Amino acid sequence: MSIGVVMALLGAALATILAGIGSARGVGMATEAGMGVLSEDPSKFGKLLVLELLPGTQGLYGFIVAFMVLINIGILGGDAAISATQGYLYLAACLPIGIGGLISGIAQGRAAVAGISLVAKRTQEFSKAMVSTTLVEIYALLAFLVSLLSVIAVGGINL
Repeated sequence: MSIGVVMALLGAALATILAGIGSARGVGMATEAGMGVLSEDPSKFGKLLVLELLPGTQGLYGFIVAFMVLINIGILGGDAAISATQGYLYLAACLPIGIGGLISGIAQGRAAVAGISLVAKRTQEFSKAMVSTTLVEIYALLAFLVSLLSVIAVGGINL
């Protein structure tokens, strides 16, 4: 196995692991808050579930980027032979969603906790809680797009 493949696999692992940690932490925080509210008022389950799920998207974005890397380097069918330079470029391409997903997943979890607190007291304010929580998603999407477009670009470079 070449150093290029190893570096690309490291990038794919970091994209998945870091974004996954961000999502797990964010969803965990929001779910803890949601369960407290549900213990008092189970009728709010549907609204709280949406807020609890939002921080989970970062992990999905990291997985998609990693999957694209694995396809591009031939691990999932094909020849796994890329140059060292390409491997390092794949590693660099995975860092935006890895780091961005870690930070934004936790931040979105905190925003979701605040939204859940709002919904607990004022159910009619759900839309405000939803919009405020999704604001953090913009930065996760930006990191995802940078990583995804970079992975696609690296696949077209012959070095």
